[in-house]
Amino acid sequence: MRRPSAAVALTGGALGAVAVAATCAVLLAGCGAGTSGASGASDAAATLRGPARLAVSGAYIPRPLLTDMAAGYFTVTNSGGTAARLTSVTTPLAAHVTLHTTVGTTMRQVESFTVPAGGSLTLGSGGDHLMLENLVRRPAVGDKVTLTLHFDHATPATMSVTVPVRPTTYTPKG
Repeated sequence: MRRPSAAVALTGGALGAVAVAATCAVLLAGCGAGTSGASGASDAAATLRGPARLAVSGAYIPRPLLTDMAAGYFTVTNSGGTAARLTSVTTPLAAHVTLHTTVGTTMRQVESFTVPAGGSLTLGSGGDHLMLENLVRRPAVGDKVTLTLHFDHATPATMSVTVPVRPTTYTPKG
């Protein structure tokens, strides 16, 4: 004897009862235990309405081949609702730090990079990156370098990050 499938068994009144129960569960979930009584979706929307909230991750400097120039890479994530602009970077290791972008085989200096609201900016080999110029010394693998990132449209306007010097051929995982 063949048993009716679940779809066939939930017809008529049973299907209506399931629909009502599912609707109630969704409505009750929206009244969760948040401090404002808002749902998780509302909390996420509120996050994207506020000022830029920035975090830096994955930062490193490959050990430079040259004694006077190095590159710097990292990711800036913006969990806020306002875009921020990285306008400059300073460090005690270099007289100048410039922002560069690479398209194809052409590298050019730019005035700023945008960190979009709810998005990220990734500086990496072969793309957007920092150039640390006129180094005061050639850093060794394992050294730590302090970079101060300067932003427009972000609070705070500066962030200091300690960046490890990695082997010249280092490639981040992921």
